[in-house]
Amino acid sequence: MGREHIECLKVIPSAKVIALADSSKESLRNAAGLLDYPVQTFENYQDLLAAGGFDVLVIATPNHTHQAVLADAFKTDAHVLVEKPLCISDDECQAVVSAAKGRKGIVWVGQEYRYMPPVAELIRLVKAGEVGKVQQVSIKEHREPFYPKVDDWNRFSANTGGTLVEKCCHYFDLMNLLVGELPVRVFASGGQRVNHLDESYQGKRADILDSAYVIVEYPSGVRAMLDLCMFAEASKDREVITVIGDEGKVESFLPSMELRLGKRAEWGTKLTWDDELPTNRGVGVRHVHDPSVRYVGHHHGATYIEHLRLIDAIENQSAPEVSVSDGALAVAMGRAAHRSIETGKPEEVLLPA
Repeated sequence: MGREHIECLKVIPSAKVIALADSSKESLRNAAGLLDYPVQTFENYQDLLAAGGFDVLVIATPNHTHQAVLADAFKTDAHVLVEKPLCISDDECQAVVSAAKGRKGIVWVGQEYRYMPPVAELIRLVKAGEVGKVQQVSIKEHREPFYPKVDDWNRFSANTGGTLVEKCCHYFDLMNLLVGELPVRVFASGGQRVNHLDESYQGKRADILDSAYVIVEYPSGVRAMLDLCMFAEASKDREVITVIGDEGKVESFLPSMELRLGKRAEWGTKLTWDDELPTNRGVGVRHVHDPSVRYVGHHHGATYIEHLRLIDAIENQSAPEVSVSDGALAVAMGRAAHRSIETGKPEEVLLPA
């Protein structure tokens, strides 16, 4: 992910990568190799911080290191973009939220799914009232297993916060954005069914779950649901986001970049047995792309757009679009989902202060 950030920054005229830090010599060499000019490199991020000379820090380290790295980064006045998830536990997230208060520099959490073109258009349509009052949100991710990472750190929940934190904080963030309310409780069922069952690292068995259903309840009665399966790569579309209101329905599909919008106002609830079935009638289908994106990467241009929005916030001295509180809340929902799987009961979401 650090390399994707570098590729985006390379094509933004107002940005320049001036220093890199990574404890993995191979990762550091690969990252530096993306640049066509010399750049300072450090094997310890603290040495990079001590060297100074930067305006913005991009943190794309393993999840379980975020709190410590952020604590040191906050000693500077630099703006910070920290990759998701913000941290791996409620306590760590709360510590970061508290430490970020009153900082001179912006702290932006990398929930880049908000900026994928068809998802961004879905969000715009929902906020514009195109489906009426939101009643249900459904998000499905059917994908391939986790990829290997340096020292296999992502094979263990103790390092990631659990799959529903590591991977699914994106979706919980989208749910909150679309519903416009703070979540109340979570009920989840999931497990490790197929992937990594025979994998062991330094005598420790991989313990990350690969499938789950999660239901989220909001104060007004709106509900959201996540359907996750990480052994379902035999799918045309990896991610499907559906929002249903009292006046219509909108869906986005990735990677097909398709968006579908339909209205129900013509029918309402006044159907008779003699009516033609309304399903599929009047549903508009279009493909959504952003031709201004100069680097698409693995997130359909979202990371590039995210950097432009961050730069705009810095130049205009405005608040981050994705705050540490947003990032902490997404983690809190993932942690509540994991607790629910363990207890078999609904769990309250611990809202960050």
